[in-house]
Amino acid sequence: MPKIKTNRAAAKRFKRTATGKFVFFKSHHSHILTKKTRKRKRSLRKSQIVDGTNLKEVKLLLPNG
Repeated sequence: MPKIKTNRAAAKRFKRTATGKFVFFKSHHSHILTKKTRKRKRSLRKSQIVDGTNLKEVKLLLPNG
């Protein structure tokens, strides 16, 4: 049987926590920041946990964690 490969694009975007959840960082915080409000930029800094509805797809992309 061949080895199961990790999707490298997903590996760069998601990390698994100690409890088995997946964490990702929000997009749109790299440039054109002058027109965005302080509140919006502050919110974009924070990481998010992958929702349960998308968890199955992320687990398929990252079989080895």
